[in-house]
Amino acid sequence: MAVDHPAEAAPTVTDPVLRAAYECVMDIGLRRTTLADVARRAGVSRMTVYRSYPDLGAIVSALLTAELLALIGDAARETAALPSARERVVEATALAVERVARHPLFRRILDLDPELLLPLIVDRLGSTQRAAIAELSDLIEEGQRDGSIRPVEPHEAAVFMQIAAQAFVFGARVVDAELPAPALADGLRRLFEGYLRVPARDDA
Repeated sequence: MAVDHPAEAAPTVTDPVLRAAYECVMDIGLRRTTLADVARRAGVSRMTVYRSYPDLGAIVSALLTAELLALIGDAARETAALPSARERVVEATALAVERVARHPLFRRILDLDPELLLPLIVDRLGSTQRAAIAELSDLIEEGQRDGSIRPVEPHEAAVFMQIAAQAFVFGARVVDAELPAPALADGLRRLFEGYLRVPARDDA
């Protein structure tokens, strides 16, 4: 049976197929959604869907990528005026993690089909994760140029930060149950600030 979902569940994507996929997942879950369901809700034929997406997996991947990259982009824009690259990367990551963890689509998948996300935790990186790593790496290089980030190999540091950030995303409910708000974002800020900052002379 379809469920009522809140206004904040509205997708950011404009592609009617992706919007239909979003609504299907919110209503019945990822595992129960079929390509025929998506086509019917989008008001198009299955062949029309196949012209753009070879299968349901491609639709879901495109949907998740679009939604999560929109959150990451918003966080980057909101922190662009901070004075140093270290401040920008720390604050943007904390904001993005908080918003991804609360995103209705992500939470719905965790509620109904959490096992489908397991490969993105233990086996491989998805396109959204790779995009986040590339953005982090660029910011780390920028921070090394402005003197706000310690010497570290940018891609390696970005991979470690991505792994840590996604642990905060998947652990958000545990944090919410154990600690008062805004512990999730504040904890990530402290972690990344300590990891990236240039040691003071007394600490060297």
